[in-house]
Amino acid sequence: MLRTPSGGAGHGAAATDHGLMSIGTVLNVLRDEFPEVTVSKIRFLESEGLIEPQRTPSGYRKFSEDDVERLGHVLRMQRDHYLPLKVIREHLDAMGRGEAAPLPSVGRQRDGEALSEPEGPVVARIGRAELLAAAEIGEQELAEWESYGLITPLLDGVYDAEAVTVAGLVLELGRFGIEPRHLRAVKAAADREAGLVDQVVAPLRLHRNPQTRAHAQERTKELAGLAVKLHAALVQSALGVRLP
Repeated sequence: MLRTPSGGAGHGAAATDHGLMSIGTVLNVLRDEFPEVTVSKIRFLESEGLIEPQRTPSGYRKFSEDDVERLGHVLRMQRDHYLPLKVIREHLDAMGRGEAAPLPSVGRQRDGEALSEPEGPVVARIGRAELLAAAEIGEQELAEWESYGLITPLLDGVYDAEAVTVAGLVLELGRFGIEPRHLRAVKAAADREAGLVDQVVAPLRLHRNPQTRAHAQERTKELAGLAVKLHAALVQSALGVRLP
């Protein structure tokens, strides 16, 4: 459950007179559950029609508590069920109309009927132009990041939705003078961690039993989460700091 500021004295500067929140405040609320969410990711979800925040006369976004709850649902369905944004939008719109809307399963479709369940997670994907718009970067920047392996297109030339998160973090680090070329070591460490997780779950993923293969996906998420926590703890220990 996402908790939004109550609008009392401690939050008066962050919210409007009607309890609306700035994008920075929304980011802080969401990061309790979604630590990797960025401003660029929120803007991208808005561009995809998942949310429609109000705008001030000067053009600033202002979010209601309903907007924040909807964002939480979107991020949760991406994280836990790997649903494409189009499917998530249709699901939430149906709920908004008061219709019974069970969580959809994503597979190949024929005349509205699912033919099969996917073997693995269905990853939300975006095109190159969408990525450039969501991250607010140019072709030259994206090409440079790709040359260092920080962002990698899928086989058909599109990107998974996490590319937006990566782009936002690369930009934020850049404000501290950390250039993309400095991040090659970070990417190499992430690849080694991913390889370790993959090594552990590979026997489950290749099993003949569908239930065992499904268990492999859950085990992958669990191990990945532990690896990320360990990495963060080691970085904090090495720097002698405690992150929020």
